[in-house]
Amino acid sequence: MSLLENYILRHIVAGLSIAAAILLPLFSFLDLIEQLDDVGEGFYQTKDAFLYVAYLLPRRFIQLAPFIALLGTVIGLGRLAVNLELITMRAAGLSPMRISFTVFKAGLMLLVLLAVLEQFIAPNLQQKAIAHRAEAMAQSTELGKDLGTWTRDKRQVLRIGENPQGSLMRRVEIILIDEDGRLAEHIFAEYAEIKNEQVWELSNVTIKTYSDRNVETNRIANMNWVPFLDAEQMSTLNRPAESLSPSDLYEYVAYLKDTGQKSDAYELILWRKFGGALVTIAMVLLSVPFVFGSVRGGIANRLVLAGITGICVYLLDQIVANVGLLLDLSFPLVAFAPGLLLIWLAIAWLQRLA
Repeated sequence: MSLLENYILRHIVAGLSIAAAILLPLFSFLDLIEQLDDVGEGFYQTKDAFLYVAYLLPRRFIQLAPFIALLGTVIGLGRLAVNLELITMRAAGLSPMRISFTVFKAGLMLLVLLAVLEQFIAPNLQQKAIAHRAEAMAQSTELGKDLGTWTRDKRQVLRIGENPQGSLMRRVEIILIDEDGRLAEHIFAEYAEIKNEQVWELSNVTIKTYSDRNVETNRIANMNWVPFLDAEQMSTLNRPAESLSPSDLYEYVAYLKDTGQKSDAYELILWRKFGGALVTIAMVLLSVPFVFGSVRGGIANRLVLAGITGICVYLLDQIVANVGLLLDLSFPLVAFAPGLLLIWLAIAWLQRLA
């Protein structure tokens, strides 16, 4: 890699850092305002609201990645343009396409970071945020690794062994206590599917009934259970699909298909995780023609235009996804169409500048 390419990369990384430092606190502040409305409910305190927002930072970074990519690259290259360094580079024989290739390398570095966050960091922290909020609001208690999540009412205790994947839970235990405070029944299910607020479907169920000194054991394939949780508590257990890692989401889609259930919404979310990476690369490439026109027009105007473009791309992505789901279009096509369209636009724009 040449010295010029290294120099450009350093400016792009600095620009991405500036964009992240601006956008992340802004959206985190909005999250904090929303959480502060719940302070005082149960044991939920101001420190819990700040902790919740901190846990969500990796997820917010992933969501804002296309905006950070566009604005950050425009900032990085814009500083070179304002100082007339881009003109000097072009005079030295560095073409817009060559500069774009260097920018593309920066985009790949960003994608590696996003992949690590998406698979290993953001899902765990987001689910920790949901569990901590529920615990602080006295909705449930997560006791730690391998101990599961616990919640109860007057006569029943519910334990969920593993973090839910969408509406699917594993190793679910239900303990029923009689009026004298003694164990009356223990229900263990390998799987539990949240059908709605009124019904859970338990699979591979073992029921132990206790009476005096006798224990009666029954095993059944499936049974329905009426949960005692309210809508707010249910939402903390039914983790949003976005909070799942790609591998967990893939397993959940496979489970839904194997059990003959509708998986379209979750499958689309899975494909859009990969489509989002393509949009991020497209935004990085799209920033180059933005900057090459900024020497005379001013970098501030280009930043505003880039921001408007980012909003339009976000709206386009949402519209395409919902229309695709409504019309039952191919999920890869729906997920990758916005990114491919933007990459084509960036390349066509660059060819005009070359």
